[in-house]
Order: sequence, then C-alpha cells, then structure tokens
Amino acid sequence: MTNKFNLLLISLFLLASASSPLMAAKPGQVMTGVASYYHDSLHGNKTASGKIYNKHQLSAAHKTLPLGTRVRVTEPKSGRSVVLVVNDRGPFVKGRIIDLSRRAASELGMLKKGLTKVKVEILSVPGRSGA
Repeated sequence: MTNKFNLLLISLFLLASASSPLMAAKPGQVMTGVASYYHDSLHGNKTASGKIYNKHQLSAAHKTLPLGTRVRVTEPKSGRSVVLVVNDRGPFVKGRIIDLSRRAASELGMLKKGLTKVKVEILSVPGRSGA
C-alpha cells in the first residue's frame, strides 16, 4: 500500500511540475507589475539559491522564475533599466512581482518610493537558449 501511495505522490508531483510556471518561462516573455526591494536587514542572509544576499550586487527574488534566470527590469516612467539574476523566492506580498536588491532598486531610482511599477523581460533561462 505504501509503495502505491508513494508512486501516486510522485506521479502527481511530476504532473504538477510539467504544467508549473517554472517550466513555462521563456526568453522574450514580458510581465508587468509592482517591484519592491529587500530590506537592509536581509544583507548577508542565505537566498533560495544557496547564495548569500548582498545588497551591493544585482539580484532579485521572483515567485516562479527558475533560479538563475536573467531578467531586464525597466521602470517605464524614467526608462531606467537594470539586468540582474533571480537567485531567491518572493516577494510574498500580494500584488508584487519582483523583489530587487538594494543596488538594483537604486539604479532604477526607487529607493525613496519603495515600490514602483516595472516591466520584467526574461533574457535567459538556465538550460534554455535565448530568444
């Protein structure tokens, strides 16, 4: 009975993984939404990728993009953009699509605002060719 249950769980996991947004990310895809940035107190903490968060580097957290995905984040009003790597999960606040490192937020000019509308373009996904 246990082996059948384990087989069922594995099958359900594989089925869910095949249709997961993690599997659907492709270079050239664009999404829009609200960006936030990491609080300084998180500097030095381990990210979901196992790397240590460094507020002085260009990195981001996204809920579903595969870790290691390169994205271009653009603030449409100013036209400023930054290219960075997704190395963490989040943000876990309704309505936000990406959480940026302090450096990325600074380059976009959003430090005082805290939140800003952005366009996120997928440039490359680990294991997939570029657009």
